[in-house]
Amino acid sequence: MVKVSVVTISFNQAEFLERTIRSVLNQDYQNIEYIVVDPGSTDGSRELIESYGSRIARTIFEPDAGAADGLNKGFASTTGDILSFLNSDDVFLPGAVSAAVSFFAKNPAMDVVSGHARVIGPDDRVLRLVYSDRMSVTKYVYGGVALIQPSTFFRRAAYERTKGFNSENRATWDGELFLDMALAGCRFGRSHDIWSGYRLHSQSITVSGKLEDTMNRVNQGHFLRVMGREPNGIDKKLKVGFQIWKHLMNPRDTLERILRGPVFQRKAEKQQTETLKGQRGRR
Repeated sequence: MVKVSVVTISFNQAEFLERTIRSVLNQDYQNIEYIVVDPGSTDGSRELIESYGSRIARTIFEPDAGAADGLNKGFASTTGDILSFLNSDDVFLPGAVSAAVSFFAKNPAMDVVSGHARVIGPDDRVLRLVYSDRMSVTKYVYGGVALIQPSTFFRRAAYERTKGFNSENRATWDGELFLDMALAGCRFGRSHDIWSGYRLHSQSITVSGKLEDTMNRVNQGHFLRVMGREPNGIDKKLKVGFQIWKHLMNPRDTLERILRGPVFQRKAEKQQTETLKGQRGRR
């Protein structure tokens, strides 16, 4: 049976962490190697992690230089053939791992697969659905591609074709890894299944918008790396065009956006009482 390694990085996320852990350990797939990385939580997270004993294959309790560095440490200790990472506030839906393994078995030429997700609030209430796009390097650097990270799995060989997570990237380390895989020639597939719950809450980066300036700088760096030049006025128009094309090519996601509003930078204080419809944000 193919081994799947899942890495969770956690820092002071005790409120959500147990739901994350259980969503991995309660999968119906039997050969999962689960690794949890915690650089120094003080909210009871470490005690919670330790309470699961040997059901968690490895725990890494040591300081790190941020989320990307923690992920590198976690992935360095994996031994699985298929890899994934799940943030400590997100969850796998039942059957997600089995479905990902089945996808790779049926599609041996594919190196990476992304499914879709439920966007959930702090209380697990479903706010909307969100759908992965088809990967394209050009579309990615123009903002025309979004892969749902907790619903993405990849072969070890794909990860090893990269340098791992960029620890200098404090905003979009996951997207940069997927870009690195694409630039290395990896083939991306897309499942029609919903594999994860992607949580929004008051402390999440997605909600806060704290790193918007950093994200813009990182994205400009990606553009320069791929295109070999700085973006110009024409590129701004092309970006709009690619984003329109994205919405046309992913109609289910576009419909969710129209009916229930965008996901990113949503107002956290309204999560418990309002739907996403009509609220300001950016996806």
